[in-house]
Amino acid sequence: MQQLTVFTDGGSRGNPGHAGIGFLILPETKIGKYIGVATNNQAEYTAVLEALKYIVNNFAEELEIQFYLDSQLVVEQLNGNYKLKNEGLKPLFWEIRDLILRLGGKVFFQHVPREQNKVADKLVNEAIDEAMMKGNA
Repeated sequence: MQQLTVFTDGGSRGNPGHAGIGFLILPETKIGKYIGVATNNQAEYTAVLEALKYIVNNFAEELEIQFYLDSQLVVEQLNGNYKLKNEGLKPLFWEIRDLILRLGGKVFFQHVPREQNKVADKLVNEAIDEAMMKGNA
């Protein structure tokens, strides 16, 4: 069984505002993407979702996946410890849950301090900056 370590982040400038996501799959896969106008939590959920989609499309073997996020709220919601009350986040939550089931359920979420998530955070900010410079934001 292959083990993957994934760092994800999402952020918006304003809340809601121009938003981006970033994820790092160790050792070297780095992806950042502008997602339009979103809240911070929508961006955090979208980052996890996009990382899972990438994994489903690019890894064939049986996997155990450890996610690291700097949003404790999102980690606790994905782990089932906090209730998800925001109706706008529920479709993202359920899509993430569906992908986890497709991957066999061996997906774990852990909170890390922001300082330990700098690469994913940088990918978020670069994606937003690039979209704004190109006039796509």
